[in-house]
Amino acid sequence: MFASASLTTLLLLVLSRDALGAPTASTAVVGRSMPIRRLNPSSQNLTQVAQKAKDQRDILAAKYGGQSLQQRGTGYNLIVNQGIDTGYYGTIAIGTPPVSYDVILDTGSSDLWLTGSTCGASCGTSPTYDPTKSSTFQNLSTPFEIQYGSGAVAGYIAEETVQMAGFSVAKQGFGVVNALSSAFNTNPVSGIMGLAWSPLSSTRQTPFWQTLASGGSWDSALFGVQLTRYGNVSNAAQNEPGGVIDMGYTNSSLYTGSIEYHNLVGTPQYWEINMNTLTVQGKSIDIAGISSAIIDTGTTNIAGPASAIASIYAQIPGSQAGTGQLEGYYTYPCSTAVNVQFNFGGNNWSMSPADFTHSQVSTTECLGAFFISSIGQGGPSWVIGDAFLKNVYSVFKYNPASVGFAALSETAIAQNGVKAAVPSPTIGAVTAATNTGVVSNNVSGAVSNGPLSLLLCFWLASASIAFLFW
Repeated sequence: MFASASLTTLLLLVLSRDALGAPTASTAVVGRSMPIRRLNPSSQNLTQVAQKAKDQRDILAAKYGGQSLQQRGTGYNLIVNQGIDTGYYGTIAIGTPPVSYDVILDTGSSDLWLTGSTCGASCGTSPTYDPTKSSTFQNLSTPFEIQYGSGAVAGYIAEETVQMAGFSVAKQGFGVVNALSSAFNTNPVSGIMGLAWSPLSSTRQTPFWQTLASGGSWDSALFGVQLTRYGNVSNAAQNEPGGVIDMGYTNSSLYTGSIEYHNLVGTPQYWEINMNTLTVQGKSIDIAGISSAIIDTGTTNIAGPASAIASIYAQIPGSQAGTGQLEGYYTYPCSTAVNVQFNFGGNNWSMSPADFTHSQVSTTECLGAFFISSIGQGGPSWVIGDAFLKNVYSVFKYNPASVGFAALSETAIAQNGVKAAVPSPTIGAVTAATNTGVVSNNVSGAVSNGPLSLLLCFWLASASIAFLFW
């Protein structure tokens, strides 16, 4: 994301933690889901809002700018919604004996990293990983650094046993961070798990999900994501149930109809697909020649080319371009319900007017979720984040490499705004373990899961990180 993957990962740390429970007995797949929790921001004044908006724009530029580029099963992990749809995080377990950590789940980056016990005050107050307490830790003695929009993380690459949603990968490469230029992590988030493809990895390690998908550990080589919405709930807490990430299967209780798949653009790096049309207030926006879009759970809002963003707000009377720290953003009358539809080559996918509102900046003016990308030449045209993804069940498929969307079911929609306890990490039994491609059963370990009634919530950055994708 520093140049490509790490930035998005930071964002996902805050936004990711699925709130889906384990498959019911009637589910014929052997899979797991990971609950997602959502982190809600404390009350903010306009200065804080503007700073977070600027940070998100800068982070996106650093993340995407100048980037070159046996036994099967299923599982789930509940997600936490953090900062009122700002970010979503989930839980992994690492080491022997396993210790659980909350991490942002980021489809816009490919690195896994955790703050280490030697990081010090710059790493904030979140739990840190202590390699001296694990018998499976191996230091590869390779330094790494990832540059983000508002700072950098640095440390060394190691290998460990990593577990999530009932799956275990031995000798998983990851980064142990011992220096942060700013406190990226907001308690309880300790790092990022990148869910994009290996070519983006700054640490040059194969992502956890890709090892499982390519090694046949999953019933189906894909993972699904469902995110919750609390942005239109006045009394939302800092952390709320965020949804779920389903590994190795799609949860049919969370969507209706069929899943519409779209092949990735070029060699898999990002989850990048073509976007055919974009409609705002019933009028088509000209996106000719600027139509590729990265699907990024680690980004809160939606970034696009300046000409298209200007056309979007031209359809909303009373809109005004932001200045200063709000440069690249637009304000518009809060009384206006803005209707947006995306088309990627099939169905039209609607975005709720509630998700078009990023925040309220005065008694009558709101800040829009669409902002001008500052990525520059060579980067993606569009980065589509949680503002859209809260409206669909998203599927990320290994082979053929593609992204799918399906309409949310009433069960999934009913999870939005529900006041409930966030899913807690638990120590359980791993159903499948992978060691350099070899899968075995019944490996004791840690797994984050939760009741099916909890829906996972994704995201993208904690207070410090959250603002990055804001």
